[in-house]
Amino acid sequence: MPRTFTLSEHYPASVEQVYAVFADEHYWRARLAESGADVVALDEMTVGPDGGVDVLTTQGIHRTKLPALAAQFHPGNLDVARHETWHPVRDGRARAQVVGKVVGAPAKLSGDAVLAPASGGCELRLTATVQVDIPLVGGKIESFIGGQLAELMTTEQRFTLAWLRQGGAAPTA
Repeated sequence: MPRTFTLSEHYPASVEQVYAVFADEHYWRARLAESGADVVALDEMTVGPDGGVDVLTTQGIHRTKLPALAAQFHPGNLDVARHETWHPVRDGRARAQVVGKVVGAPAKLSGDAVLAPASGGCELRLTATVQVDIPLVGGKIESFIGGQLAELMTTEQRFTLAWLRQGGAAPTA
């Protein structure tokens, strides 16, 4: 049975500033490079005439680094394909649809994100549904993925903050 997670991260910057970062191809390439994944690809990125942003990425983790539960049910490396569609800022908010899947496995994610004004900056809220179609253990894997998703959002938020602080340059160690 699918599980839904609602996650949020705060940014001490305006919606427009964060959205501008999301529309920067250099940002995406740097963020992927710093993601900790073994293999990364910015498969496609398009900024439309209306300012909308469409991003497709793939991140791979070598099998030797997978948690035992994941390795037990997925042969080989774990590749995650992700598609984010960001709509231009309107009425002070930017909205997105996020879709993800584990390539070659019965695991997928879909959700909606909103970047909205908040005290001292803005907040990114994601409501995502995770579905793993494996009898008996699918729910356990869904919960694990939800926890990983929360960690991923925090990691990406930290990277984005460093990017903003450094004026659009990759964070230095």
